[in-house]
Amino acid sequence: MSFSVADVVRAVAGRDRGKLFYVIGTDGAYLLIADGKRRPVERPKRKAEKHVCKVPLAETRIAGKLRSGEPVLNSELRRDLAAISQEISVQNQGRF
Repeated sequence: MSFSVADVVRAVAGRDRGKLFYVIGTDGAYLLIADGKRRPVERPKRKAEKHVCKVPLAETRIAGKLRSGEPVLNSELRRDLAAISQEISVQNQGRF
């Protein structure tokens, strides 16, 4: 699977399993991911591509800023990922 900057991913392995992150860079077969809280933009986590899955969603304002190279605040990442998480939980609420 191909990942690019500004993709939202969910960790499927490791102690951060189930958490949402933004891809803020790539490093060969590894992704640099941040969530603004445990992993701020200044200190992204390096995670193998096989240990994450892409979350399909519409374009967000933060994704546009990341793609254009504009600086992004950790608080913006936290707020956006919380909204995405809430949206996913509402969508999956009716499913078992």
